[in-house]
Amino acid sequence: MNEKKVVWALCGSFCTFETVVPLIGRMAAGGTEVLPLMSFNAAGLDTRFGKAADWKMKLYQATGHQPIETLQGAEPLGPQNMAHAMVIAPCTGATLAKLAYGISDTPVTLAAKSMLRSGKPVVLAISTNDGLSASFANLAALLNRKNYYVVPFAQDDYLKKPYSLQSDFSLIGDTLECALRGRQIGPILNP
Repeated sequence: MNEKKVVWALCGSFCTFETVVPLIGRMAAGGTEVLPLMSFNAAGLDTRFGKAADWKMKLYQATGHQPIETLQGAEPLGPQNMAHAMVIAPCTGATLAKLAYGISDTPVTLAAKSMLRSGKPVVLAISTNDGLSASFANLAALLNRKNYYVVPFAQDDYLKKPYSLQSDFSLIGDTLECALRGRQIGPILNP
């Protein structure tokens, strides 16, 4: 693999897709081959933020690849050396919990397991309404694990949603570059 290849997974924080999908397109346009991957919910649910089929089409248009949306499609990513790294953006609280407890029953969590077993970095860009409550322990656990890297984050609306955390998605590329060198970008907590 001479050119950089990245698996980019979307979980069900649907309100962030409008921000994240253009970032995927910019990364792909910049010369990185991006393999899009979607959680079962991201691939299957129509929401007030858009239809699943439309998001799949936008991912295909941005990357030239149909999104991976099955366990069978996710499993070979690491062992077959199909990518250098994985980005999970947005990464929900449910996905944080599954990763923290080693549960690999979704395309996203199985892809992460697949990449980690090959020693590849997994970059997490969190977006969760319970980041400072139920999901905090899972985030802390992953911060202490080898090959997990976190995109800097902050409270996204401390008055209306005091427990909510969201990564600064504009720092995904920088975090990925650091992760590929085995380093965590800092500071992790954005002001």
